[in-house]
Amino acid sequence: MDGILVINKEKGFTSHDVVAKLRGILHMKKIGHTGTLDPDATGVLPVALGKGTKLVEFLTEKQKGYEAVLHLGLDTDTQDITGTILTEKKVEVSEEQIRETIAGFLGPQLQIPPMYSALKVNGKKLYELAREGIEVERKARPVEFYSIEIKEIKLPFVKIDVLCSKGTYIRTLCHDIGEKLGCGACMESLCRTKSGAYLIKDSLLLAEVEAAVRSETIEEYVIPVEKVLAEFPVVNAVSMADRLLDNGNPVGEHLVRNQVKGGWVRMYKSDGSFVGLYEWKKNRNQYFPYRIF
Repeated sequence: MDGILVINKEKGFTSHDVVAKLRGILHMKKIGHTGTLDPDATGVLPVALGKGTKLVEFLTEKQKGYEAVLHLGLDTDTQDITGTILTEKKVEVSEEQIRETIAGFLGPQLQIPPMYSALKVNGKKLYELAREGIEVERKARPVEFYSIEIKEIKLPFVKIDVLCSKGTYIRTLCHDIGEKLGCGACMESLCRTKSGAYLIKDSLLLAEVEAAVRSETIEEYVIPVEKVLAEFPVVNAVSMADRLLDNGNPVGEHLVRNQVKGGWVRMYKSDGSFVGLYEWKKNRNQYFPYRIF
């Protein structure tokens, strides 16, 4: 099986745990996830199988969607409810203040990653340093919030739906909202509802994957490599180019039937079989291999 399997990660599992369990369920070694989710978070985790592991870089770049519950009045060292409470304040803000403050986070922002994260500084993960009681300076990173919709306000809790760019920490968003409001805040819960084109309604729990394996229907749920790359235009080679493609060589513009000159393309042999992702290079008038599948 080669492609993407969309998992609905359950609470308590790390992304690595999910991969390890899938290796046992599917009897495959070549499996990788396309972006971590905290152990206490749930939701969409696209998992790459076989040749699909070559797709990871394309999937991590995509927009993410989350449903989060913001807990006002609590500030913790991890920026979520699992951490040690640093301060606790009475929540005396109005709904209007909450709405205005959250609206201020829309668009491009600079976000300082939390200490309890897997980012590395001098070869060591930040959460490892944090557990040793060491706090280091982190550079603010550009992120973007495309939409933040307030679903419910039931103080001290605020439920929000967020659509954002890759590399965004929703825990930090919750913390920063609390800072702006002056009462502090942390993240109570988090569910990833969307990762690129993949939605939670189309995802499978691990138990459902096991059931699909038993019923021999699992391949129906694996999204093929070609479909994952469907956003890129198709280029069909002529028969004279087939040997070049078999050997991973570039292909000149005269050896394809339909020329698409610009960016990445999905390259197909003359018999219609998919080869991989190629990149047009204007200065050479050729398509060069980028990822061969």
